[in-house]
Amino acid sequence: MDNQMAQKTWELSNSVENISNADEIYRYDKKQQQDILSAKPWEKDPHYFKHIKVSALALLKMVIHARSGGNLEVMGLMLGKVDGNTMIAMDSFALPVEGTETRVNAQAQAYEYMAAYTDTTKQVGRLENVIGWYHSHPGYGCWLSGIDVSTQMLNQQFQEPFVAIVVDPVRTISAGKVNIGAFRTYPKGYKPPDEGPSEYQSIPLNKIEDFGVHCKQYYSLDISYFKSSFDRRLLESLWNKYWVNTLSSSSLLTNADYTTGQIFDLSDKLEQAESQLGRSSFMMGLDGPEKKTEDKLAKATKDSCKTTIEAIHGLMSQVIKDKLFNQVTKSMAIENVPVPENPAVETTQ
Repeated sequence: MDNQMAQKTWELSNSVENISNADEIYRYDKKQQQDILSAKPWEKDPHYFKHIKVSALALLKMVIHARSGGNLEVMGLMLGKVDGNTMIAMDSFALPVEGTETRVNAQAQAYEYMAAYTDTTKQVGRLENVIGWYHSHPGYGCWLSGIDVSTQMLNQQFQEPFVAIVVDPVRTISAGKVNIGAFRTYPKGYKPPDEGPSEYQSIPLNKIEDFGVHCKQYYSLDISYFKSSFDRRLLESLWNKYWVNTLSSSSLLTNADYTTGQIFDLSDKLEQAESQLGRSSFMMGLDGPEKKTEDKLAKATKDSCKTTIEAIHGLMSQVIKDKLFNQVTKSMAIENVPVPENPAVETTQ
C-alpha cells in the first residue's frame, strides 16, 4: 500500500466528502456571520446546533497533535463559521498548554498565542473566527468530564457560537479510524428532553462516575468531513508525516499499556456485576437489580469484543507489514540487491 492509497483509505474510513472548489463552504460572508451573531438563535433553542462539518485538514491536524501528546492531554482551537444550524470548522491549531493525564491548563501564554495566531490569519485573508476548542482523551473515549463541561459552559457564555471536540488518539490507533466527538452544553437549569439511550461507548470504571454525573448537561453533534483541491498540498504534506508515523509504529506496542488497562478494567467490571448478581439473589421478587446486572454484563461483552477486534486489527497490520517489508528485504538479500541499513518498520516477532 503506497502513500496515496493509504490516504484514500483513511478518507474512506472517515467518510470524507470531496467538494468542488467553487462550493459556498469556502466563502466567508462577513455580513451573514454578523447577522447570525446579532440574531443569536441558540439562545432561544439550546439544541439549535445539530451538525458540524470539519475539513479534512483540520481533522488531520487535530489527530496528529493528539497523537504527539501520548498519554498526556493536549488542547487547541478551531477556526470556522456558522451556516444555519450547522457549524463549520475550516482549520485548527495547537495551543502551548500544560497537560496532564486528566486535564489541560491554559495559561496566559496560550491566550497570547491564540490572539497572535488569529490576528495573523486575518492578515493573510482568512477571516474565520475561533469557533471552538478541541482536546484529547487518551484511551478513555470521547465525552465531556466535569471540568470540560464547566469550560464549555464558560466559552458558550462569552464566545458564542462555540463547540467542544474531543479526540481519543489511543483508540484512533487501535481502531484505524478517528475516534472523535463534538459537543455543546445546555444552559444552567435547563432540563433536556428524554432522548432515550445514546450510542454505547466503552468508558473505564474509574471514569464512569464523572461521565454519569455530567452526561445530561451536554449533547453531541453529528460530524461530517469535507475536503477539496484547495487543501490538497497542505493535506498531502501533513499526510506524509502522519503516514510515516503510522507505518513505522506498531499498535500492539504503542498501545500495550492501553490494552492491558482495558483487560484489567473489564475484569473489574465483571467482578462488580458478579457481586451485584450475588446480592440480587437474596432479594426475591425484585427485578431491578437483576436487570441492572444484565445491562452491565451486556456492556462488558461489548467491551471484550471491542478489545479483541482491536488486538486482531493490530496483529493483521503487523502480518501485512512483515510480508511487505521483511519478506521483500530477505528476497533482495538472496538476489544480492543492496538493502537499506535502517529499516523504518517496527515489528513484533
